[in-house]
Amino acid sequence: MLCAMSPDMIAYPFLFIAIFFESFVLVTLLSKPARATRAQGPGATTPTVAVIVPCYNEAATVAGTCDSLLALDYPKERLEIILVNDGSTDGTADAMARFNGHPQVRIIHKENGGKHTALNAGIAATRAEIIGCLDADSFIEPNALREIVPGFERPEVAATTAAMSVHRPNNFIEHMQNAEYIFGITLRHAIASVNGIYVTPGPFSFYRSSVIEKIGGFRRGHQTEDMEMALRIQRAGYTIENAPRARVYTKAPNTVAKLIKQRTRWTTGFLRNVLGEYRQLIVNRRYGALGMLVLPVALVAIASGILLFFFTLFTATRSIVAAFEIRVGIPLSYALVPHGPFNWMYFFPTSFILLLASVVLFASLFLMIVGQRLSRAPGNLVLGLVSYTFLYGFIAPLWLLRATADVAFGIQRRWR
Repeated sequence: MLCAMSPDMIAYPFLFIAIFFESFVLVTLLSKPARATRAQGPGATTPTVAVIVPCYNEAATVAGTCDSLLALDYPKERLEIILVNDGSTDGTADAMARFNGHPQVRIIHKENGGKHTALNAGIAATRAEIIGCLDADSFIEPNALREIVPGFERPEVAATTAAMSVHRPNNFIEHMQNAEYIFGITLRHAIASVNGIYVTPGPFSFYRSSVIEKIGGFRRGHQTEDMEMALRIQRAGYTIENAPRARVYTKAPNTVAKLIKQRTRWTTGFLRNVLGEYRQLIVNRRYGALGMLVLPVALVAIASGILLFFFTLFTATRSIVAAFEIRVGIPLSYALVPHGPFNWMYFFPTSFILLLASVVLFASLFLMIVGQRLSRAPGNLVLGLVSYTFLYGFIAPLWLLRATADVAFGIQRRWR
């Protein structure tokens, strides 16, 4: 009996923590700071802005990315675009050449050194008050910068993040990620109101240049330079804001293998940054909700994703074995099944754990719908909700397991 109860005893705490965190997000959405952000309209002020687009082998998308920047509703004389070719070996340089001589566009070619060096090269080339970053496979709405700028009205704000979703999702893997990204819109909006953001994503995050100058430029950050920068900003005592209606669309991995590779990098970067140089932020009252809630819950989420996966696998295997025994009349593990006549309901997971897991799932789906409404993102979310429901719980543990093993054994993987 003790052995049979052990998986339940492991699962309950993680599910309760997930429900608590989602409840916290829902309550925070109703808080005064969150409501004030939603009520804020596009900015009337127009500080000088430079948007840096780091490129490595982005010949297929960089021109479209630059075109979307040139279409921004912002005074042309106050906006510059810096394309940085980080030693590409494809036709990126030729794609950039289309913008040679454009009054708003500056092109920099350099030897390959990594994304953080490309960003730093762009920073060194501008004197703009606000510096933005945009991945070369991302595209933005014309009003996005107008939505971003008001985030810098308070002097303690060092960075502002946008609302990210997937650009034209085609298959179930892309739709699943789109739902997850829209879920992230809700989460970032909620935790920004308590200064809990720990990553400033590559697609359309902006920084106050004076803060970048003070705390230093981008670092490699275990291949997650955007996360390392956000954690450094938080450690320095600044605030990171969020603009939920600054819409940006990014290309997403279209296969499970590519997705696992990307997310393994993200998760190992998180673990190595947070458990390494920035471990003093964890459970530290000085850093408020970030230190006391957001980072600990993020660490618990990784552990729970792995443990609940094994719990589900164990439970499913036990039920399959039990059903097989009843069907063929071979008592391989007689103690696992109830006595009496065969009934499929014996093997249908109607436990309290299923109820808790369902609450977590439906709360997540609800927060995705909220995220789409907050950001006013176009498109139908139905396929995203369906694919997230049936795929995410099976795929996510694969990258969590791989990332945890990489950190534990010191394995380094290439980005591309």
